[in-house]
Amino acid sequence: MELVLRDQVRFSVMWTPRNLVLLTISTAEPVMFSGGWSPHTLRNYLLYDVNPPEGFNLRRDVYIRMASLLKTLRKQGDWVLVLPPWGRLYHWQSPDVHQVRIPWAEFFSLTSLQTNVPVIEYEEFIAESGGPFIDQVLVMQNYAEGWTEGKWEEKVDERPCIDRLMYTKDKQGYYRGWFWGYEETRALNVTCLSAQGHASILAPFLQENITATSVLLDRAETVLHDHYAGKDYWDTRRSMVFAKHLRVIGDQFRAKYLNSTDEKDHTPYNEDWTRMRAKLGSAKGGPYLGVHLRRKDFIWGHRDDVPSLKGAVKKIRSLMKKNKLENVFVATDADEEEMAKLRKMLPEMVRYEPSWEDLELLKDGGVAIIDQWICAHSRYFIGTSVSTFSFRIHEEREILGFDPKTTYNRFCGDSEKECEQPTHWKIVY
Repeated sequence: MELVLRDQVRFSVMWTPRNLVLLTISTAEPVMFSGGWSPHTLRNYLLYDVNPPEGFNLRRDVYIRMASLLKTLRKQGDWVLVLPPWGRLYHWQSPDVHQVRIPWAEFFSLTSLQTNVPVIEYEEFIAESGGPFIDQVLVMQNYAEGWTEGKWEEKVDERPCIDRLMYTKDKQGYYRGWFWGYEETRALNVTCLSAQGHASILAPFLQENITATSVLLDRAETVLHDHYAGKDYWDTRRSMVFAKHLRVIGDQFRAKYLNSTDEKDHTPYNEDWTRMRAKLGSAKGGPYLGVHLRRKDFIWGHRDDVPSLKGAVKKIRSLMKKNKLENVFVATDADEEEMAKLRKMLPEMVRYEPSWEDLELLKDGGVAIIDQWICAHSRYFIGTSVSTFSFRIHEEREILGFDPKTTYNRFCGDSEKECEQPTHWKIVY
C-alpha cells in the first residue's frame, strides 16, 4: 500500500500476524490511499466448518445456509465467504489417494458460485488477508438447558463450552486445530456460541459484537436454513454447478454405456445457471433406471427403512419391467462382499468404476458427483431413505425438469409397514 502525503505527517505502525495497522496519523492536509484499499471499505471474511463425521452431501447443504447468512451480512458491510477445503471425510476411504486440502474448484464451478454470492478459496484467503491466521473462531453449540420452558425461540448467546474444545493453545498463545489440513493456520481467539434458530440470526451478533476481520463458524450445521426450499435456497442450490470436467466424464459414460445424450434425453444444459429454467416434466431421461443404494452405516444401524440386497434387487427388476428399461445404473457404497453378491443377482448392472489413476485425479468426491450426474439423467430414479446423496439427486433432477413421479422414489425396508415416499420440493425461480 502506498501513502501519498502532503506536508509533514507523523505516524506510527505496528505489525500484527495478519495486517499492517496504522496506529496514529496526523496531517493538516488530506491523506490519499492508493493500492485498492480504503480504511472505510474493510473486507470481512466469513469462514465455516462442519462436524467432522458429516458427509459430502450434508456439507453441501450447510453451504446453502452459510450463503444465506452472507447475503444478510452483506446488507451492512463487505463480507466474502471463504470456502472450507475438502478432505478426510468418512465416506472417502480409497486407499493411497491423498484427499486433504482439496479446493472447491475440483468439484464445483467457482464462477457459478460467485454469481450468487462472493466466495473465495481458502488459499486465496491466506494470500489476501496477510497470512494463515483466523481472528476469531466461534464454536457453535445448542443451549445446555434446551428450550426454555419447552418454548422455541430464536436466540444467540456467548456461553461456556459444553463439549471439549477441539483446539489447543500453543506456547505463542495461538490456537491450533484441524483447519482442513493446513497445519500452519492459527486462530487468535476461540469462544463458544449457543445458537437456536435460522442462519441469519447470527448476522446481528457478528455485526454488533465481533470486531474481528475474519470469523470462523465451527459446527455451522447447528443453525437452520433461512427459507428451506424457497427462492433463496434454490438460487444457491442452482449455483452449485458441478465442475465441467466431472460433467463431461459423466456425459461420456452415459453416451458410451447407457445410450444417453442430452439431445435424445431432452435434458439440454446451460452453463449459466441463471438461464437454466427447464419446464417440469420436459426431461425424458436416458433409457436406464438410476439407483442409489446406500449400504455400510445405514445397514449397520439396522434401519428398518433400508432393504436387504435381495429386496433391493426385487424392486429394481420390478421398476425395470414397469418402465420397459433394460439397463440399470447403480451408485452404491456397498463393500466388496456385498458388491460380489449384487453382481451375481443383477448381472446387467452398470457402474462407474474409475481406474486408480482416474481416482487419484478425481478423488472420491469427484466420483460421487459423476455417480449423481448419471443418476440425475436416468429415465426413472430410486434412492435410499433419508440419504443426503439421494436428496441431492432429487434436486438435480428438479433443475433438469423431470416429472416428480420419476424422481421422488425410495426403496422400502423388507418389513417396513408404512413406506412413505420422499417429499417433492418444487423448484422456485
